[in-house]
Amino acid sequence: MNASSIDLVEFRKVSFAYPSQPAHSVLEAISFRVPRGKVTALIGPMGAGKTTVLRLMGGECKTPTGQTLFDGEDVGKMEQPQLYSARRRMGMLFQFGALFADSTVFDNVAFPLREHTDLPEALIRDIVLMKLNAVGLRGARDLFPHEVSGGMARRIALARAIALDPELVMYDEPFSGLDPISLKTAARLIRQLNDAMGLTSIFVSHELKETLAIADHVILLANGQIAAEGTVEEVRNSQNPMVLQYLNARADGPVRFHFPSASMQKDFKYAL
Repeated sequence: MNASSIDLVEFRKVSFAYPSQPAHSVLEAISFRVPRGKVTALIGPMGAGKTTVLRLMGGECKTPTGQTLFDGEDVGKMEQPQLYSARRRMGMLFQFGALFADSTVFDNVAFPLREHTDLPEALIRDIVLMKLNAVGLRGARDLFPHEVSGGMARRIALARAIALDPELVMYDEPFSGLDPISLKTAARLIRQLNDAMGLTSIFVSHELKETLAIADHVILLANGQIAAEGTVEEVRNSQNPMVLQYLNARADGPVRFHFPSASMQKDFKYAL
């Protein structure tokens, strides 16, 4: 581990376009940092590229330009063994939990331990129960995903994400679809687990009130660019028009609404 660096993740002039849309850059030479040991919120309008950023961090996608650094190493240049080693230091909570429907709560959380370690089953059992206890669901160990609520499923997914004691935990829309109590509980868990376990957390969210309440560091992404980065106060005080539009929920402004496309004159069969 590069202990001398205060940033666990850093993007340096990263651009990215999906192969199916090569002419449309999702990200345009963006640079930002994720400070070690802090909770970083990645916010911005839908389609801004927030989930793409998480995919680049985990090495699911690779960019031909710029650098995606994890603990000083370029994820985009890693060979498979090195990438798998780096991923064991990461945890991921997917947008809708992504639990295995035919496995119990216990087996869902045990999966990464059985997949990536040679620990005896008795020790795996104790680790799983500790992780479930941390999210308040030790008593649900024998249930199946269809037998728990949406909020409980999200907490189970969180227990699975921290099963290997990762250094970095990425959350993709952890508050989506939750009722107010479950939302506040999930937000508090992210904050408490980050501090208690010495994690570095980055999460994508549109729930601004709870997001800004628990974040140490904020990155606002819009139109494929970093519109603002800094503390909550610094982002709130930004005069960037894209930041003002997003934080104040204004319908009109510089943030793109239409996905890039050909002109209407070119796209329609008959002249308008």
